[in-house]
Amino acid sequence: MTALVALPVLLPVLAAGLVLALHGRATAQRALTVAVLTAVLADAVVLLVRVERDGPVVMEVGGWPPPLGIVLVADLLAALLLVVAVLVALAVLLFAVGQGRGDPESTLAMPFHPSYLLLVAGLGLAFLAGDLFNLFVAFELMLAASYVLITLNAGRPRVRAGMTYVMTSLTSSLLFLTAVALVYAATGTVNLADLAGRTEGLPEGVRAALSLLLFVVFGIKAAVVPLHFWLPDSYPTAPAPITAVFAALLTKVGVYATVRVQTLLFPREDLWWTAAVVAVATMLVGLLGAVAQDDVNRLLSFTLVGHVGYMLLGLALFDVAGLAGTILYVVHHIIVQASLFLVAGLVVAATGTASLSRMERGGAGRVVPPGVRPLFAVAALSLAGIPPLSGFVAKFALLRAAVAHGGAGAYALAAAALLTSLLTLYAMVRVWRAAFTGPARRGPARTAGRSGSALTVAATVCTVLAGLTVTVGAGPLADLSERAADALVHADVYREAVLGGPR
Repeated sequence: MTALVALPVLLPVLAAGLVLALHGRATAQRALTVAVLTAVLADAVVLLVRVERDGPVVMEVGGWPPPLGIVLVADLLAALLLVVAVLVALAVLLFAVGQGRGDPESTLAMPFHPSYLLLVAGLGLAFLAGDLFNLFVAFELMLAASYVLITLNAGRPRVRAGMTYVMTSLTSSLLFLTAVALVYAATGTVNLADLAGRTEGLPEGVRAALSLLLFVVFGIKAAVVPLHFWLPDSYPTAPAPITAVFAALLTKVGVYATVRVQTLLFPREDLWWTAAVVAVATMLVGLLGAVAQDDVNRLLSFTLVGHVGYMLLGLALFDVAGLAGTILYVVHHIIVQASLFLVAGLVVAATGTASLSRMERGGAGRVVPPGVRPLFAVAALSLAGIPPLSGFVAKFALLRAAVAHGGAGAYALAAAALLTSLLTLYAMVRVWRAAFTGPARRGPARTAGRSGSALTVAATVCTVLAGLTVTVGAGPLADLSERAADALVHADVYREAVLGGPR
């Protein structure tokens, strides 16, 4: 059963090489990529069931025992996020395939499939890595793949945006490698389970410095304020499916790494003020930036930044309830953010512009297919936290945790979260008014042959339905999130699973 842990990394890497060998055979490339991601999703689901039933699953790569050897570790948190991430990656892939059939130049250039598979492999490695160095390798694998994807069929503006993305990511990678070296110099290991015991003996100043450095490294990846500047300039320039998968997944890997490293290596018993201040700033700056945008993709990019603050809110509380809220919010946000960017892709394709003011002047409501309206409404209302949708469930969990924690800092976090929800609702109303007001167009879709194809719409519907599934299954999912959070706060199970060998 330990082989299940390796397949989310191994299968996409092997398939990427095979897809390259199928150059010129577009149908075979598409079929292979879809089949591999389907297999990875099935593996992730089986792995989650196994972990939920029996505890963490550990694979010692090459048979070398930890902490000397490389280990891949699937606990509840890693397995849960892996399932959600691969599900969204598969849905976005189907959207890209549907879009590319009508407009081959839009997305599916030759490097798309191998790069997309390597991106998924990097995501899997990031969630499953049991040491800091292989977490670094995962980020580098995602960086290499994402740079190819963000510059597919690129003109000057997209190349410029891609360079901003790459330079920022390389700076973060340099800081990360420096942090890994400093951690190793201070403790003699980079294995996360082993570090959980060794960092306790470090001087308080050294612990604080390492914690802050790693927070900055992953904060750049997660686009927290004031390290968010690169995201609104980079994501909106890419094709709709690329923007959707980046927005849904890449920042969440940064959040995941922050949660994993801070809870394992630097546990706290009270409010983490640094994270609290950053969470408030991220929520407010992100949404204030969103309401000032005219470009729909930039607006959604700023809302993405703002809602990363919600995930830091639970981490700042640093208790089981807060971390459970963060996990639940990450699951919700991965799905909803992908849904919104896919819907935006349909709207932009139908109207020919990403400008809200141009949409409004041009009567976008007469051009956008009527079926897109409910898809946007469900995803937008969920993002704003309107009951009973998944966004409300996740935000309620975070607000309840903040109130239960008590204290001025926790109440300030709750107040910022409520204000951010109102600003999110206002931003979504702006998009609705621009893109969907006016009488619905009748007759066949003018752009159905290009990006309103049945497959693109079906993929978007699937992501929206996945968000509704989170709402329907809120009870079991909240219980799963609480158990995962309890394992983060009480890391003995993780440490024993890794250092004691495979379970």
